[in-house]
Amino acid sequence: MPILDHLWIIPLLPLLGSAINGLFGAKWPNKIVNSVALGATGLSFAIALEAVREFLGPNAQALVHNHYFDWISAGKFTAGFDLQLDQLTVVMLLVVTGVGFLIHIYSTGYMAHEGGYYRFFSYLNLFMFFMLILVLAANYVLLFVGWEGVGLCSYLLIGFYFLKKSASDAGKKAFIVNRIGDFGFMLGMFLLFRTFGTLDFNGVFAAASGPGWGSVHETWGQFGTFTIACLLLFMGATGKSAQLPLYVWLPDAMEGPTPVSALIHAATMVTAGVYVVARSHVLFLHSETALVVVAVVGCATAFFAATIGLVQTDIKKVLAYSTVSQLGYMFLACGVGAFSAGIFHLMTHAFFKALLFLAAGSVIHAMGGEQDMRHMGGLSKKIKYTYWTMLIATLAIAGIPPLAGFFSKDSILLSAFQIEGGHPLYAIGLLTALLTSFYMFRLIFLTFHGKQRYDEHHVHVHESPWSMLGPLVILAILSVIGGWLAAPALFGGTDYFTSFLAPVFASSASGAEAVNEAAAHNLEWILAVVAVVSALIGWAVAYWLYLRQPAKPEQIAKSMQPVYKTLLNKYYVDELYNAVVIAPLMWISTNVLWKIVDVAGIDGAVNGIAKGATEIGDTVRHTQSGNTRSYAVWVVIGALVVIAVIFLWPAAKPVVGMVR
Repeated sequence: MPILDHLWIIPLLPLLGSAINGLFGAKWPNKIVNSVALGATGLSFAIALEAVREFLGPNAQALVHNHYFDWISAGKFTAGFDLQLDQLTVVMLLVVTGVGFLIHIYSTGYMAHEGGYYRFFSYLNLFMFFMLILVLAANYVLLFVGWEGVGLCSYLLIGFYFLKKSASDAGKKAFIVNRIGDFGFMLGMFLLFRTFGTLDFNGVFAAASGPGWGSVHETWGQFGTFTIACLLLFMGATGKSAQLPLYVWLPDAMEGPTPVSALIHAATMVTAGVYVVARSHVLFLHSETALVVVAVVGCATAFFAATIGLVQTDIKKVLAYSTVSQLGYMFLACGVGAFSAGIFHLMTHAFFKALLFLAAGSVIHAMGGEQDMRHMGGLSKKIKYTYWTMLIATLAIAGIPPLAGFFSKDSILLSAFQIEGGHPLYAIGLLTALLTSFYMFRLIFLTFHGKQRYDEHHVHVHESPWSMLGPLVILAILSVIGGWLAAPALFGGTDYFTSFLAPVFASSASGAEAVNEAAAHNLEWILAVVAVVSALIGWAVAYWLYLRQPAKPEQIAKSMQPVYKTLLNKYYVDELYNAVVIAPLMWISTNVLWKIVDVAGIDGAVNGIAKGATEIGDTVRHTQSGNTRSYAVWVVIGALVVIAVIFLWPAAKPVVGMVR
């Protein structure tokens, strides 16, 4: 049975795992819950590998498109349960199932002593189902089902510790902020259907490239159909992928368990926005305005988040802002037309950022729940496996060759440099790379080096079990070799990753990627050397401040108090949103909608009717005295009223037309 004809099996398995554990897991021991959850994701990964093998086999096709049934049919609107597989889907499919499976294994150790164990794995499997629907979908409607589904799972997993107010608040914040972006995404879908009469990828992209629309190119400043549709889709991407101004939910999402941070908020879900922009590249290439907006927002987010990461003391918060920053890099690549470079960084980032979060979880596990780096130090000799794997991930994200991050980040910076007018974007991207290197090595030095800053009598540091360390080692290997597909390009050879994605992004050949191929080879080397030097500068400054002069950071913070406080308080963005958006909405809700509309209007009407009926009933009740003489008087009065009506009321006139 060819798997390519039955792609639905890949997402179905995690859904079954979620349902089984959700319905029956409460009564099962952890081992059975593990078997169901890991079995579902492991089989899904194995079947995905088989599907990829068939796809890349001797009878390889450019695109596999399977229509299973019509899901919605209303007038001219039809949405089918259609799944597809192409080169872009292959990358996303292997990242989601492969990294997801490793994180499931890690979770069996990390969550072993937590309450709600079965519930956690049910949610985690459900997330895998929706994420696989998102990447396999062959139309925007089915993609949107996966899009909303991962948002729901994010809410459930961030608020997993629901008895903890900060966790439940973070879950609600993520859900609400994402609804803002999703509103724009829906409007974008409506506009695409209104324009092209379909939401199938093949139909939309073929029409956009066809005779009617193929020659349309909306230049900078124009706001035609393509520009508006792309900006609305990008609005959804800014929410899901935590870009300015809708990034505020992601740092708070660290309230969830660490495996959740690794799977959803580093490796997979938050990259959904990048995937949608890359998938919709045919539309974006029609609009220079949309591409510029994507590039500028991505670049600004990368720098903005990196500056906040410089001063954070919570180990997971540092990684959270690093994630926001790296997502900005991916959007920068898409904005300059280097879609393959953006997806390349998406893949390598999934390896080293998942590793960073899982290693951070191992540190937290070793420290008995402590997350403040100021209370750590000197851990490198006590948790060696965690230290070395986290160091490898740090070298990768800093862009040190020959690790994965060097190749993907170098590809983005080169594309930004070569695009017309892209030098400012390149400069900001390079500065962000320097800041990234600094705050990541700051994390390493504060956590693993220097003097011990915790009480050993209260904190018994210990290495994690192999159920946690095994995934760290595998991800460390991937963080080293994950970028080597692009290595030959540095020596005048072929960038195999870009070549693999070429059938998908063929229409973007006139953009930065074509310029990449034609660029002078020495320029590529020069920019690569500059990027490495910037990373080394970041390392050197962090080394000098936190190992050679450990008292210096505090002195600098005091001498630059306004800047330091601004960064420490994250530019007061949450406070600004609270003053400008939340407080006015709360005032309107309390003083207008509740007091006037609800209490005075709706409740007032209902309560007024009830009160009136009560008062009338009370008045009538007093007529029932039980006195026979009183009743006789009322009978006489009633009789007199009836006689008066009969004899004194004017005679009724016949109605015209009724008399024959």
